[in-house]
Amino acid sequence: MNDNRSSQETKLRTKLSAARTRLVVERPFLGALILHLPLQEASPEWCGSTATDARAIYYNPAYVEWLSFEQLQFILAHEALHCALCHFARRGRRNLGRWNAACDYAVNQLLIREGLQPPPGVLLNQDYRGLSAEEIYPLIPSGAKLQTVDYHAYENEPSLSDTPVDFNTASKGWSIHGSQQPDKPSKGNLLFPSTQAPPSTSPPPLTEAEREQLNRLWQQRTTSLAQQALQAGKLSAPLQRLIGSLGQPQLPWRQLLAQYLSAAARNDYSFTRPSRREGSAILPRLASQQIELVIVLDTSGSIHDEQLQSFLTEVSALKGQLRARVTLHACDADLCEQGPWIYEPWEALTLPESLPGGGDTNFRPPFDWVEQAGFYPDTLLYFTDARGPFPEVEPPYPVIWLVKGKAQVPWGRRIQLN
Repeated sequence: MNDNRSSQETKLRTKLSAARTRLVVERPFLGALILHLPLQEASPEWCGSTATDARAIYYNPAYVEWLSFEQLQFILAHEALHCALCHFARRGRRNLGRWNAACDYAVNQLLIREGLQPPPGVLLNQDYRGLSAEEIYPLIPSGAKLQTVDYHAYENEPSLSDTPVDFNTASKGWSIHGSQQPDKPSKGNLLFPSTQAPPSTSPPPLTEAEREQLNRLWQQRTTSLAQQALQAGKLSAPLQRLIGSLGQPQLPWRQLLAQYLSAAARNDYSFTRPSRREGSAILPRLASQQIELVIVLDTSGSIHDEQLQSFLTEVSALKGQLRARVTLHACDADLCEQGPWIYEPWEALTLPESLPGGGDTNFRPPFDWVEQAGFYPDTLLYFTDARGPFPEVEPPYPVIWLVKGKAQVPWGRRIQLN
């Protein structure tokens, strides 16, 4: 019996080691991340599939045996990206269940784009392609009951020890984020640190101090490994985008918008392209204390009047502080004939009483109108669901898309309305 168990353990460790090695060779960035996470057997009493506490990857032997070799690579990379993207430190006050689902949606979609093969039961949605966990979170219905492929216990979650694991239907495993010392295996080598019996209970959730320490550690580690992979030409564009956002504050759209508009309102010399009325020469000029802001409202019918008014109320509070003169326009398939509406810095932004719309969406007319008017705003804000044809060429002024929904934009800055 002991010989059989020893043989089975050796077989599983060989499978795990080979999967990790394949990732190191074929996808060096993901493989390098896993090298910092020792693999440790865990008791089925608390670990249904795989687990991580941001210091190690734990695994249920039955689950690893059930996975194909390709699916095992996916799961190992899945756990590593939870650590690399610091999901354990980014939840804030968000609902725990929705946040866990958002993190899995972000990681799984990214690994699919990397060409890895997912096991059954993982959360996938093509509409979330390219989005971060923060951007996905508001798109998940508040009452949705979603089971992640892994159990995220970096928070104080209920025990799942009594939940059965059925590998014949779909993966019902969970990943654990607890608290062991980073990079200090107790026994054995880096890949398999211990020969002790697997613990019968899950690691405790991270304390605030542990969370902050690991957040700094993984940001530094991930940035360094990403830079090495980038220099070797081995880092894909989707990974570059997500890694590039590490360390940046994940703020609500109101704060992000305020930051961008504040930057546009700075009093400094400007080399921006002048209006046609000023001639074709580009000369340094002292930027005015008043900024020119163009706002376009998508009135195609997918956004309701109360949502438009709520948006304008937020911008109105900002524009008074920034001394912004607002030119408001509306568009569905065509520009609204009643527009534009002009608001001086001291005037409150309000939704026009008669605002027709409800047709198809076309984003080209507002940009054509700005071009024909012969002026270039400091910033153009477009409030939309981002579903429609865009101009092929990006304009020579900053554009911020405030997007309600899941659609992406081809250029400009996208801010998720959450």
